Amino acid sequence: MDYENLKKKLEGCYVTVPTPFKDIKNLPLNFDALKDYVEFLLGNGLNNENCTLLFGGAAGDFSAMSFDERLSLAKESAKIVNGRTPIALGGQTTNTQELEKLANVAKDFGYDFLQVSCPFYFKHTEDDFIEYVRAASSAAEGGPGIILYNTFWTSTSVSNQLIEKIKDLPNIIGLRATPRTDAMEFEDVTSTYSSRFTIIDNNLFFPYSAMRPLNAKAFEVHMCNFWPEWGAKLINEVKKKNFEEIARMMVEEAMPFYKLWVEIETNYTSGDGYLDKLCMELVGLPSSRCRPPTRDMREQYRQKTLDYMKKIKVPHLKF
Repeated sequence: MDYENLKKKLEGCYVTVPTPFKDIKNLPLNFDALKDYVEFLLGNGLNNENCTLLFGGAAGDFSAMSFDERLSLAKESAKIVNGRTPIALGGQTTNTQELEKLANVAKDFGYDFLQVSCPFYFKHTEDDFIEYVRAASSAAEGGPGIILYNTFWTSTSVSNQLIEKIKDLPNIIGLRATPRTDAMEFEDVTSTYSSRFTIIDNNLFFPYSAMRPLNAKAFEVHMCNFWPEWGAKLINEVKKKNFEEIARMMVEEAMPFYKLWVEIETNYTSGDGYLDKLCMELVGLPSSRCRPPTRDMREQYRQKTLDYMKKIKVPHLKF
């Protein structure tokens, strides 16, 4: 397996695709809507040169699906994309056996990447995490590259010391989400390991992390789900090293989205992907609520979200 090539394939927008459900009892999976999502993304600026699509991640409601549903989602998503762009599978779980099964499904269905983070609920030690990552690495051997997702807000953080202990595993090719601390941990990890791994900036430091001293090459962008052209422009500006324009895009267009997300999470409901889905609904895509316990926030925040989208001139608006 050419892992250097996989590192290169991971560069660009890292798009966490929401999982659509049918807005009926029990909210079953809606693969027709998922196909519409993929066609919208790939028909409006995203392609195999500037993006990776992540299925079954946090915005994909993995935590509210049965394991069998996650496997079905993995299989159907790969069929829908059909090799047109790199794809990643969310591998978050509290169960090493499930992780190994997800790795095998990712291998069998041609996924380029498997996203792995430390099991949550228990406060695992770093050595627990290392054993878990090594199990994923072994199961995925000869198949997808592993993206190590540092979900430090719910579980053991990925420290420099931990990375040093697993950097010998050749199929670990990406690092996502390093906390920004007073000790400049984000800068430390990113600058130290950007030559070994593809760094995915999950912290919205895009005009800064893309500069050569840090050298992040991938950027997690929720806005692509309703404005894929924005993501395509972002990667073009990164290639041109136009950091001032990237900063403008972040402040004028992205920041209001994330401020609205925080407002909803603080005052109404929690989870991931619910604001993406509402924005997608407003550009005419089939949508749905997220599964409980995330509550349906669409009517409560529809007008405010529409006002935001109009203000920043999102294309494709249907309302």
